[in-house]
Amino acid sequence: MSDMPIRILDARATAALLPFGALIDTLRRSFAEGCVVPVRHHHTIANEGTPDATLLLMPAWHDAQRANRYLGVKIVAVFPGNTARGIAGLTSTYILYDGQTGTQLALLDGNAITARRTVAASALASDYLARKDAKRLLVVGAGRVASLIPDAYRAIRQIEHVDIWDIDAEAATRLANSLAQQGLKTSVVSDIESSARAADIVSAATLATEPIIRGEWLRPGTHVDLIGGFTPAMREADDDAVRRSSVYIDTHEALHEAGDLVQPIKSGIFSETMVRATLEELCRRNVTARTSEEEITLYKAVGTALADLAAATMVYEVALVNG
Repeated sequence: MSDMPIRILDARATAALLPFGALIDTLRRSFAEGCVVPVRHHHTIANEGTPDATLLLMPAWHDAQRANRYLGVKIVAVFPGNTARGIAGLTSTYILYDGQTGTQLALLDGNAITARRTVAASALASDYLARKDAKRLLVVGAGRVASLIPDAYRAIRQIEHVDIWDIDAEAATRLANSLAQQGLKTSVVSDIESSARAADIVSAATLATEPIIRGEWLRPGTHVDLIGGFTPAMREADDDAVRRSSVYIDTHEALHEAGDLVQPIKSGIFSETMVRATLEELCRRNVTARTSEEEITLYKAVGTALADLAAATMVYEVALVNG
């Protein structure tokens, strides 16, 4: 690997090398295999006159037993003050190295990797947790990540209809029109309760700080996928949704970083011991997933550098094969 030239791929090229079917398979193997994932680094950057910025460093590497070893670091710069400047507030870059020599191999678009691995990991979890006959999907949100949810879920289930709800109805309409052009039956909904009651799968990718999804709306057999909330102050589902569900997580960090679990733990209606399994345990088949057609399942993700490394490795190896 160390003799190969450095590859530099922009967002479009990075995304094109991460089709969901193959990416989900790659993540399944990677979660089962595991890798070294140190605690992510958070650094505050003071900005006079604007909100403080944050630098995130997310490293991961394969252990010494792996034949082809890689080391990767995702660098994320979050500058909230950019909103007032009319430019993107988040920039992300992924640097991939040879895990044996430290030779730099590739510089990839971190935003594309993050968005696609996030949705693919949730689809992977849903392959274990959603009913096999699930056909109706409710997507809560219409942003960059949410817009990828239908394609990812179609890789693991025969989705026949997608309902889309977003606080911005125009954004929901744009997403629905895009999906309709792909031949998928879609509806923009304003009554999220009715749509949630009819859905087989409810997948949310928002920045909500108050619950959008209510547990009382969930019919038996529903799978709930919570992608968006990644701080203790953020929530997409209420306490009742957690109480009624068998809860699964991507990593144990979700118990400390995600408001959808942090807040129910603090109020005493949920505890760490009630988590059924992590995604790693599901992929290793160390635990039983869905136990009945009537069970309500809930998956909460906050993201992991393992998935970033798996996606970056996939991009590099496919680009290498394709020249």
